[in-house]
Amino acid sequence: MTVPKIEFRNVNLRYFTTKGETLALKDINFKVEKGEFVSIVGQSGCGKSTLLSLLAGLIRPTDGEVLIDGVPVGGSSPQVGFMLQQDSLFEWRTIVENTMLGPEIRRHNLHEARLRAEGILKRYGLGDFLESKPSELSGGMRQRAALARTMCLQPDILLLDEPFSALDFQTRLSIADEIGDIIRKENKTAILVTHDIPEAIAMADRVIVLSRRPGRVKSIHPITFPSHGEERPGSFAAREATEFPAYFNTVWEELEVHVE
Repeated sequence: MTVPKIEFRNVNLRYFTTKGETLALKDINFKVEKGEFVSIVGQSGCGKSTLLSLLAGLIRPTDGEVLIDGVPVGGSSPQVGFMLQQDSLFEWRTIVENTMLGPEIRRHNLHEARLRAEGILKRYGLGDFLESKPSELSGGMRQRAALARTMCLQPDILLLDEPFSALDFQTRLSIADEIGDIIRKENKTAILVTHDIPEAIAMADRVIVLSRRPGRVKSIHPITFPSHGEERPGSFAAREATEFPAYFNTVWEELEVHVE
């Protein structure tokens, strides 16, 4: 039997403060296969980003297990790369120097890291900006540079926490399409947390809907677009697919059930 790349097995998470106990996540169970792209949606405060923190080893579950390749997560892992809402590029470093930041921190061979960083940036359309500063790049280009920095550590798994929400709508559509295409071509396993239902549907192979706190897996929807044939469309084209409105309405109605 094939071991899933990621598995949440009977996961509960409680926070303990001076005000008492808060149950943040309850009975979380789902699997993600190697090379799969999964989106997670839910109301604010339902625990979407907390799931990513558990997978990254930043926090540990109160009960249950989070596993990568069948091994319980016990701390941060070089297998996991994180891409956040803000690109967090250092303004005093060039784009290639920013891309090399992870290998520098982990004391990798810097010559090899430089060659890898340059190659990634060129593939991502930033070859003419290796020695530019972040302030010289557009918002979309900065996000591509942030992805390049994450990819320079050669992770197997990408965690995307609202990575496009700081961008204007047009740029957001374009960069989501580009980054989704890059992730699929490089066969990375990815989990996207987003409030944007169309984005979740357009980018993912499956959409997981969480309930309000304590967050539970309310439903999991496989996303396919038979109208586009065997090849999955990019996220921009997916929004125009005949299947898209039905997916949107289903997820929207499930989220609306919890709105007071």
